[in-house]
Amino acid sequence: MDNIELTASDQAMLDGQEGPATQMAMRILVRMLPVFGAQRLMDVSAAHIDSSVYMGPATMEYAERLAELGARVRVPSTLNVAGVDEHGWSEWSVPADVADGAIRQMRAYEKMGCIQTWTCAPYQTEHRPTFGQQIAAGESNAICFFNSVIGARTARYPDLLDICAAITGRVPAAGLHLDEGRHGTVRVDLEGVPRRVQEADSFWPVLGILLGKVSGDGVPVVTGIDVQPTDDNQKAVCAGAASSGAVALYHMVGITPEAPDEATAFGGKAPPRVVKVGMDELRAVWREMSAVRPADGGSGVMPAGSTGVITARPAANAAAPGGGLDMVLLGSPHFSIDEFRRLAELVEDRKRHDKVQFLITCSRSVRMLAEYGGFMAPIEAFGAKITVDTCPLTSPMLSEKIGTIMTNSAKYSYYSPGLLGTGVVYGSLEDCVESAVAGSVVRDESLWEAA
Repeated sequence: MDNIELTASDQAMLDGQEGPATQMAMRILVRMLPVFGAQRLMDVSAAHIDSSVYMGPATMEYAERLAELGARVRVPSTLNVAGVDEHGWSEWSVPADVADGAIRQMRAYEKMGCIQTWTCAPYQTEHRPTFGQQIAAGESNAICFFNSVIGARTARYPDLLDICAAITGRVPAAGLHLDEGRHGTVRVDLEGVPRRVQEADSFWPVLGILLGKVSGDGVPVVTGIDVQPTDDNQKAVCAGAASSGAVALYHMVGITPEAPDEATAFGGKAPPRVVKVGMDELRAVWREMSAVRPADGGSGVMPAGSTGVITARPAANAAAPGGGLDMVLLGSPHFSIDEFRRLAELVEDRKRHDKVQFLITCSRSVRMLAEYGGFMAPIEAFGAKITVDTCPLTSPMLSEKIGTIMTNSAKYSYYSPGLLGTGVVYGSLEDCVESAVAGSVVRDESLWEAA
């Protein structure tokens, strides 16, 4: 640690002159400098805290300890999802002790002055950062969206470190915070991908999963996009790329703010690596996004073209059209107001099948907007349930009777077999609604059929 350069303010925090909580946070940051390959710290002006996710007594006690020591965030700091929907957890299979611990953890972060957004999609709120703004963010999809779509700057901050950055207002000066860390590392050329495919909302989660697979923790630069993606399209790319890989930043040439052209995206250098992607590669990823529940410890991936049976509890469910279905699960990242508007149109005057649960996860603020806009009434009449501030990936809310879920989310499709122990079927939002009505899997697969 001899090469570390601290400012007078940094040293004062490290020496305890601003209280024990700030001292604790600064000690952790200084210890982490070599991990980030940095010699100094730099300022941030906002943060998004993923440490709000309850992972057991240890994360709760960490938060409570900081709060007891008098910790206060010194930059505006939004909160990621919590471990439970604090007002609706008892409607689900959440153990009471888990709910108690998660709510205690929520109170600790509130006490530290964090903003109670409770969402994995903070870019959908009024606290959305701006281009070039230096921030400290946890939550993988939010990190990717901040960097890629907005052009704000954050590294991938792990839980427990993000709150230290918020308390001190300082982060390691390295990686994606710096110009040189934001240059592309691989060019991903889309070739022969029809415009009708790119215009489909179900294309973007597939693209995201593919980018994660081919990029790892690199910075992909995508060429060949012929349409203007919406925020929700880009949200889907971020969720997929940060799930199947560790992508924290991607560039889309002519679309994202730091890639007006390929040369700019690569910092004036030649691409270190080039990957060609066509419909065959996208189709393969689309197939993999429907997975067998890995009860036997296998990979969980449905074989290409498979019409096999998903192992489920208590009976077998098929991922192929006509197969059994227990739940439709939407909203990872959290459902947006535009997604609520579209869903309301799709379910108007319709009813879900009695045997298929229909769950949407979103933030409390978006739910209020959806109610105000009149979108919630037809969705609730359809038979959907809404959970706010959390999701099944971070809350033990789903019954073991849920054997197969259907989703339009790259994140849910990627994590459900491993984290939830379910089979999963990926489809469009329209597919999800039609399947819920039919009581079994219904998918329009024409978009992905071989030319």
